[in-house]
Order: sequence, then structure tokens, then C-alpha cells
Amino acid sequence: MRRISVVTPCYNEALNVRECYAAVRDIFERFLPGYEREHLFCDNASTDGTIEILREIAASDPSVKIILNSRNFGPMRSNYNGVMAASGDAVLLFLPADLQDPPSLLPKFVELWEQGFEVVFGIRAEREEAWLMRTVRFGYYRFLTGLTQLSAPPGVGDCQLVDRKVVEAMRQIEDAYPFLRMMTFECGYKSVGVPYVWMARKRGFSKNSLARLVDQGLNGIITYTSSPVRAVLLAGFAIAALSIVYAVANLILGLVLYQRLAEPGIFSIIVAVFFFGGVQLFVTGLLGEYILAIYAQVRKKPVVFERERINFSDRR
Repeated sequence: MRRISVVTPCYNEALNVRECYAAVRDIFERFLPGYEREHLFCDNASTDGTIEILREIAASDPSVKIILNSRNFGPMRSNYNGVMAASGDAVLLFLPADLQDPPSLLPKFVELWEQGFEVVFGIRAEREEAWLMRTVRFGYYRFLTGLTQLSAPPGVGDCQLVDRKVVEAMRQIEDAYPFLRMMTFECGYKSVGVPYVWMARKRGFSKNSLARLVDQGLNGIITYTSSPVRAVLLAGFAIAALSIVYAVANLILGLVLYQRLAEPGIFSIIVAVFFFGGVQLFVTGLLGEYILAIYAQVRKKPVVFERERINFSDRR
């Protein structure tokens, strides 16, 4: 019997983990009875009773495994650590505890996997969320997939079923800040997409703050494209060229119209100083992001520190 692993990261999801567990169990019982189920919950040091509920579930169902982190390492690192701990022949990289990515996708994913596709990814064709966030997300992923050299369609998320060989390929990347949804495309392999509706959250609220969303977005851009640095380089050349043209034009106008080269240019100097000061700050910040990414990588820290594993045969 082939094993399918499902990875669910969670943080303060006491209102959702029971339904998430039950939904996955019911999907396997109804549509995937010929497969062994492994549901792995990765908890980021919850404080609302989530851990106690997970312990209760794991005590009654050995197919549920739990990783308890020593602190909150963020959803991406925790999720990646769970994927690396999964033992299935195929692994669903991400199933949120709030079920915004619906578990009903799993039977179709498995069907396509059995047909030979090694990466079956969900495409969020529609989103049940506010217009502003929907527009921002759409613009960001259009921007990211347009800049990267990887062949990833806009709207792709972390809800992907990947073959064991893909998981082992991902293990070799050793990224300090894993960006799962693009990592599978970096590995390659035969892939296919399945469009679906990204559901609205029914209970509780998202633990992803605006600052964390910005951090995750920058991580995707910094990790998977060098285009921002090259764009700044080209912009620098363009600004330098325009500055030369502007200087020559001012020289000619000063000599022809004013017969002097002093007072008429003071305003232009002030504008230029502030403009180039802003450009320099922007470029310095951009380079700083890449330097921070390099710094995090060379430190070789573990993705997360675990406090406990439950229902693993190799407990540590």
C-alpha cells in the first residue's frame, strides 16, 4: 500500500485543527481507501490549546504525526521542516489548518500523480477574499513569475502533491529560508496544474501579519530572481545618461539665454540631490536584502529547532 503524506503547519489554530484532521481522514476513507494516510501537523509553539488538541488526536490515531517547534519560526520554515520529515511515496506539501486550500483536491492530485506527473500543483484561479488583497497577491505573483527563469504559472501556491524523488531533490537545496511553491519548479520534473477556488477562512483569523507577508514576498523575489539588481544597474546607467544630457542642456541654456551659469541652476541642484539621495538609499536597501540572504545562508542554522516529535518511530 502506497503512503500519501499531508503536511499541515499550524499556529494557534485550536478552532480548526479538529476539522482539518477529520476532513483529511474522510477524504482518505471515501476516495483513497487504497492508500496509507500520514497526516503531519507542524506546530509553531501555539498558546491557545492547539497542542493539547493535537496530542489528543495523535493518541487515538497513529497515522497522525506531530512536530512541536521550540518557538514560532514562521510558517514557511515550519512547513518545510514538516515536508522533510514526511515519509510518504507522495507528499502534499501544504494543507492549511483553516482549509482555505480545500482537501477535496487531494483525490484529483493523486489521480494525476498515478498517471506519472511528479509535481501536481494547485492554481488559485479564484480567491474568496477582499478585492485589495486579491489584487495585491495577483500583481505580486505576476511580477515574480515574470522575473524568474522558472516555468511557474501565476496563481500557483504551496498546495502541491509531489513525488518522493522531488522531496529528496528539495532536500538537497538547503535553503535557509525555503520558498516551497517555487522550490518544486526549481527542481524540475514532470508537472501539471489543477485550478481551484481558494476558500475564505471560516473560523479564527490569519496569523500572517502584514510585516510577515512582506517578508515572505521579498524572500521569494530575492531567492528566485536577480532581476531587481540588474534593473537597478540599468536604471543607474539611464539616470547617468540623462544627467549628462541635462548638464549639457543647462550649459547651453545658461550660455545662450542667461550668459551666466550660477543662480538659474540652484533649484535643479536641490532636486538632483534629493533624487539621487533617494536612489542611493533604495539601491543600498536592495543590496542589503541580498546581503542578508547570503548572511542567513552561510550561517548554516537549522531551519527550525524542535521541542518534541509525537508518533514518530525515530523519536528525538
